[in-house]
Amino acid sequence: MPEEINVPLLDLRAQYDTIRDEIEPILRDVVESQWFIMGPKVADFEQAVAEYCGAQHAVGCASGSDSLLLALMASDIGPGDEVICPSYTFFATAGSIWRLGAKPIFCDIDPATYNCTVETVSEAIGRCKNLKAIMPVHLFGQAVDLDGLMTLACENNVPLIEDAAQGIGCRDVTGARVGSRGRFGCFSFFPSKNLGGFGDGGMVTTNDSDIADRMRRLRNHGMEPKYYHDEVGLNSRLDALQAAILHIKLKHLDSWSEGRRTNASDYDRMFDEAGAGRSGMSFNDTDLPLLRPSAVESPAYQIYNQYVIRVPESIRDDLRAHLVENRIGHDVYYPVPLHCQKCFSGLKEETGPLPATELAARETIAIPVYPELSMEQKQHVVETIVSYVRSHATVGTV
Repeated sequence: MPEEINVPLLDLRAQYDTIRDEIEPILRDVVESQWFIMGPKVADFEQAVAEYCGAQHAVGCASGSDSLLLALMASDIGPGDEVICPSYTFFATAGSIWRLGAKPIFCDIDPATYNCTVETVSEAIGRCKNLKAIMPVHLFGQAVDLDGLMTLACENNVPLIEDAAQGIGCRDVTGARVGSRGRFGCFSFFPSKNLGGFGDGGMVTTNDSDIADRMRRLRNHGMEPKYYHDEVGLNSRLDALQAAILHIKLKHLDSWSEGRRTNASDYDRMFDEAGAGRSGMSFNDTDLPLLRPSAVESPAYQIYNQYVIRVPESIRDDLRAHLVENRIGHDVYYPVPLHCQKCFSGLKEETGPLPATELAARETIAIPVYPELSMEQKQHVVETIVSYVRSHATVGTV
């Protein structure tokens, strides 16, 4: 392929070019109204998200991290409590637990889906002394086994808090959208998300009216009515500019998700033709020591917030340098699992090894999958990766 081809990991300008004419009048509308915090734009967007996810209520907040915090606060999580979450996830999952004085109990993942499972959560339950919630993550845009995990939560009489920061629009094996079945669904609108704003933003969905009312108070310093506080909350309100932008973008989300799925399907085909395997397999069982993501079957629906491949640990970092040389954007999610982070060093010994998590941290690379990718760009990505892996790693020696 020509050397001048450039493939960023994410190209938000390409997306904006397609919706500029819809976005700019809305921005002017908000500016002219001078209503920047909460208000009708936020209320309209909350209703739209609730309807989209299939939940009864949606409560906007300032960030995805705060959405997790609000769900935990509304569950009365505090010092001495324990919340199970995966170690293979973004820091906010466990950070929100820690901020309230509670303890994250880290669980391992399934190497095929990168999600926690009934088995890994059950193992973590066995290490708990004061379990108060289970917080699975729909990682990379693929839903966890909600049926199994909801059964576990019910058996242990604790809420299930869905960390759906990477999952808006994906569906589980029942065909339900994430955020509609757990006690809470927590979403992020960070600009790099499939539904991303022009800054930070978040949302919590729930089917419980009392919980929704409480979260509306908690996001506004615990205040209701004005200047009256029965409990201490946060300053975590979604602003009107973000809500207006996101409401416009929500109308395009399904088509963008289909674009990502098309790109993922093209990648799958090209990697398969080169002899790659699927996540969860051994490199030694493939013609090419590379594993591409395992796809889900309908009615489950995967939105590919990231398209993550695996290569042998021995060549992963050198391959990354090769991708830089060839102007191909990429990243590693996540190079240091949470149970290995310095700030959680006191938990590492009691957590013990999480082998699937630790191996994923050493072998995975996320490659571009945003909807506006051209076939030429996708071919450049695959050909660059395949040629390098084929010449630098040998099946049977990995």
